[in-house]
Amino acid sequence: MAILADSVDHVARTPSAEAHDRALFEEEALGHADQLYRIALRLSGSTQTAEELVQETYLRALRAWRSYRPGTNLAAWLATILRNAYLDEARRRSRRPATEPLDDESEYFLYDQLSGGRLEGPQEALMSKLTNDAILQSLEEVPEQFREAVVLVDIGDFSYQEAADILDVPIGTVMSRLHRGRRQLKRALASHAIDGGEDPKRA
Repeated sequence: MAILADSVDHVARTPSAEAHDRALFEEEALGHADQLYRIALRLSGSTQTAEELVQETYLRALRAWRSYRPGTNLAAWLATILRNAYLDEARRRSRRPATEPLDDESEYFLYDQLSGGRLEGPQEALMSKLTNDAILQSLEEVPEQFREAVVLVDIGDFSYQEAADILDVPIGTVMSRLHRGRRQLKRALASHAIDGGEDPKRA
């Protein structure tokens, strides 16, 4: 039986079979390019950086494609690589996470007004506004650990558990960070809307 198993394993690792597996992997991986770009853009706030992060993600993924287990969540696997690339870039730039501000329940009112008085869920309200430069500026004001949770769940469409796996934290931590990140993003959106996108130094 051991000899038979060795033979099967040998067949599975022939160059032609491996080339076929890699081709399938590349095709499936490239199907997640738009999703990865959305995540990279919201994390970095820069189209150029986002493009570079996605490119780096695919370079790393192709180098490590054999470590991916077929049948598991490829999007989450790629997003994990993307996040690591983003953190590496942040370290190179010596950026530090922003300090955590205090929450203020009263600021929910401002965000509700921006929603036209309609009662929307947090994700729907956020997604309806993720279409202009104001959202990128607002996201940059959210501390990094909270921004990651918001981006992965509300932009990347990952579940709480998938986000927890990507961030390597307990699911409860993701839920807590997501809650606080959404609150702070709402506040930032309200602030930008009230300012009308005007630079206060030039006002």
